[in-house]
Amino acid sequence: MKRIIAAAALTLFTAGMALAQSETMTFPASMGTVTFPHKTHQALGCTKCHATDKGGKIEGFGKDWAHKTCKGCHTDMGKGPTKCGDCHKK
Repeated sequence: MKRIIAAAALTLFTAGMALAQSETMTFPASMGTVTFPHKTHQALGCTKCHATDKGGKIEGFGKDWAHKTCKGCHTDMGKGPTKCGDCHKK
């Protein structure tokens, strides 16, 4: 039974990662769920997240990184959410 549950969890995780590259990613957060429209940011040509244009793991990704990078970019560009409740939905 444990193997079935582990296999199902791995399958869901892998499928989620594949979809994340072109769809919306959702992150559970203590202040509420944060949804990130990855495809929209790709279309804008945003290159501030990944080390290369091929994507991959984001070095240092986490709450502090997201607040600095995402909120900072939205503030600099004058678009996108910048207030807590704009990103964190309960």
